[in-house]
Amino acid sequence: MRMRKASFREGVDTLVGSNSVFTGSIESEGTVRVDGKVIGDIKVTGDAYVGKGATVEGNMEAGNVHLAGTVKGNIIARGLLKILSTARLYGDIRINSFVADEGALFQGKCEMLDEQEEEKTSAKHKRNYKKSNVLEEVYEENN
Repeated sequence: MRMRKASFREGVDTLVGSNSVFTGSIESEGTVRVDGKVIGDIKVTGDAYVGKGATVEGNMEAGNVHLAGTVKGNIIARGLLKILSTARLYGDIRINSFVADEGALFQGKCEMLDEQEEEKTSAKHKRNYKKSNVLEEVYEENN
């Protein structure tokens, strides 16, 4: 019996499509994926994904941030910041964990969150949300 792979959108609360330009701030208690262009800040308690060919011109704050596109702004990731080989990041980062694939571009400063700061940031944005394997699905899409 063959199992059907779960659709990516089942794990995403907010999607900016590849033919879309969104101007303004996005705040969500769920997961956000950008495949188009966002001009403004993104602040989510869940995870944020910037797809291959997508652009964000603004600051980002999320639990985990997964980049395959371009970000021109600062990033705070309370969990993992993963930059794929197609990603371009122009800005400073404050992170708990960081992975960059060969070929990824990062121009900026990196500051690791200490335990007290991480707990403070996590408590400030604490929320119960369904954990998904969206990071793995995005990674598979881009490889």
